Amino acid sequence: MMPFAATLEKHGLSLVRGEARALQINTGLLCDRRCRHCHLEAGPDRREVMSRETMAAVIAFAERFPFRAVDITGGAPELVPDLPFLIEGLVPRTARLMLRSNLTALAAPAREEILSLCVSRRVVLIASFPSTNPAQADAQRGAGFTEGGITAIRNLNAAGYGVEGSGLELHLVSNPVGAFLPAPQAQAEGKFRSDLLRKWGIAFNELYTFANVPLGRFRSWLAESGNFDRYMRTLQDGFNPCTVEGLMCRTQLSVSWDGHLYDCDFNLAVGRHQGERKSHVSEIRDLPSPGSPIAAGDYCYACTAGSGFT
Repeated sequence: MMPFAATLEKHGLSLVRGEARALQINTGLLCDRRCRHCHLEAGPDRREVMSRETMAAVIAFAERFPFRAVDITGGAPELVPDLPFLIEGLVPRTARLMLRSNLTALAAPAREEILSLCVSRRVVLIASFPSTNPAQADAQRGAGFTEGGITAIRNLNAAGYGVEGSGLELHLVSNPVGAFLPAPQAQAEGKFRSDLLRKWGIAFNELYTFANVPLGRFRSWLAESGNFDRYMRTLQDGFNPCTVEGLMCRTQLSVSWDGHLYDCDFNLAVGRHQGERKSHVSEIRDLPSPGSPIAAGDYCYACTAGSGFT
């Protein structure tokens, strides 16, 4: 297999930063699910969550460097006790605040307050929903996911999310349930829209399709099932040089639950700090300069295969 760096060189490309326009905040690895594809190996037994002190440092970071978009992810951010504090602190500091959800964590009665806060602050919701086939979805995300996810989307639609004209955005994310690339996004979105409306009467705004990144629990599954080499060849054969210019790591920074800076959530997963130096957001006074290098590995093939990481 050709290393990712060699593939870039072969095409006369380099992976360097552009202007930092987005900030992704990983609030921790605690999750109510143990998904087979999770590159962070999040789950119910993980205890790493962002403290209020770190949240305050992240909010101050967003104050010093206003990002056009801020993206809160996990784990399941809804399980982090001080999530409302983080949301309230970020709303006035960005034009677009997004919260990623696995749906089941948001649907629990204990999280009604978070949903109300998202509605009142016009937070954009990005929700994972791998397949409209219940058996496939449950195989990836665990038994009972589909039932819980459908209930959650019904509740979100009732609150206005995903409903035309409401201004409350609900976008779904689908990633393959096996060792293959996702279907073309427009084709997959049409099928999801039709299936979800016909089967369950629910709606959403847009669908994003992602290839699974060969890290963490998904990498372990690939190795155990004998699919690792074939999947990596699939990713490499699908390399699309046109995706490199628009890779999210070029214009985004990622902060871990303990406040350290990375180029992206995948470099966070493997512990490769931004600029190859461990820096806490409270210490940073300048953003990485356009043209500075981005740490890369063979897992980057997942972001550059086919249509790339949308």
